[in-house]
Order: sequence, then C-alpha cells, then structure tokens
Amino acid sequence: MANADGLAINLATIRAQYDLRGAAEACARHGIGWVAPWRDQVAKTGLDEATRILHDNGLRVTGLCRGGMFTVDPNAIDDNKRAIDEAVALGAQCLVLVVGGLPKGSRDLIEARKIVADGLAAVLPHARASSMPLAIEPLHPIYAPDRACVNTLAQALDICDALGEGVGVALDTYHLWWDPNLDRDIARAGAGNRILAHHISDFLVPTRDLLNDRGMMGDGVIDFKHFRRAVEAAGYHGPQEVEIFSTEWATRPGDDVLSTCMERFNTVC
Repeated sequence: MANADGLAINLATIRAQYDLRGAAEACARHGIGWVAPWRDQVAKTGLDEATRILHDNGLRVTGLCRGGMFTVDPNAIDDNKRAIDEAVALGAQCLVLVVGGLPKGSRDLIEARKIVADGLAAVLPHARASSMPLAIEPLHPIYAPDRACVNTLAQALDICDALGEGVGVALDTYHLWWDPNLDRDIARAGAGNRILAHHISDFLVPTRDLLNDRGMMGDGVIDFKHFRRAVEAAGYHGPQEVEIFSTEWATRPGDDVLSTCMERFNTVC
C-alpha cells in the first residue's frame, strides 16, 4: 500500500461511490487519516452520528465544506453560524468558505466583495468565540459570476488583513495555479499565519465541464511540486487534501479512486 501520511480526502471525491459511513470506512481501510466532509453529507447522516462515524474510524477533519455564499443567500449569516457550530462538533480544523458570486441582477464585483467582507465581519465574533478559523477559498475567475467573487489569493488576503484574527485562506491548486503572483502571495499568507488548508486536483486541457471535470493529479498542467514547495516554505505542513469534482472519476470503483489518489500524491505531489 502506498504511503498516505499527509494525505486527506475531500469526500466530494468519492461522493458518488459512498455515503458518509462508507467513505469513512474506505478511507480508514486505505490508511488515510484525514477527511473533509460536506455539510449535506453530514446533515443526511445526522451531526451526532457523523461525528461518531469519523471518530470510530480514527479520522480527523481538515475542513468542513462549506460556508459562505454571502452574496446570494439571504439567510447567509444564520447559516454560517450554524456551519461554525457543525465544524466545532466535528472537530474540524477550519470552516471552508465559498463566498458567493454576483448578487442576482448585479454586474458589480467590487460591491459583491464588500458584501462578502461585511458578511464575514458579521459571523466572525461567533467564529472567534467558538475557536473555529474561517478559511476563504479563492476560486478560479470562471466562477466569479455564480460561486465566488474572490478569485485571487491577494483579494482573499486583503479581506483577512482587514478583519484580523480568525480568518485565513484555503489554497486550492485548481483555482490558483494560473496566478502570476502566486508565489509572492503564498509567502504573504504564510507570514500572516493565514494558510488553513491546501487542496489539490489538476486542471485538464481541454476542460469539458467547468464544474465536474477536475483532473487527478498528474493528468493536467499543474506543477504540484512547485506549489507544495511554496506552501511549505511559507510554513504550512498540514495535509494535502484531494478534492476532485469529476463525472469521469465518479464512475470508477471507490477503492480504485483512493488507491490512485495515494499513488499520485506520492509520485506527483
């Protein structure tokens, strides 16, 4: 069996093959010690039961996916407070935030980012009181209209700097690999102890679907070793979390997906 030390699995990667219990048992079977569940998976299982399942399988939680959506959900503040409580119950290292795209009918990205910052400021006292870090995940610009108006690491870090303690970033190779200022801003994130998570998946050429055609590491164009060196030089030595949304990989047996994740983690990343 390949070495799984330092590897985490975002459960979106094996969502098609397993429910939360099955995913936890499969990861434990492969010697993978870290997972990142999604809130809908937890809700379907029940928060208390999900917590027991993860604990019984010896699994730790990198981040709970996801909070955010400040620009599009009128109940975002209350929902994010609930998400913080869920992350605490699961023992997550952070709550990952996909912040939301343009509000309906808007073309104003600057205003959208202000809404995000205001939303974060509104939930931050609850997060601080709960000792739950909030991880802003900048998404590739193709998602600016509908999923995330924060698209560069620099934009995310500007928000972190404005809000202060308790807010950091989730670095995702798929979303950030293209940024010409990436190394500079990873170093900036490290200097402020802002790096809360490191997600990995590859960018395929061509990409056939903007949401569900992420690649297994090594199948696309991302230089994972360079990215990892930059992140570790910035002081982050936590797990690398495989997060692959893919209709292709969803057709493979779950054990094969996990074995491939482990092999590519050890050879490509």
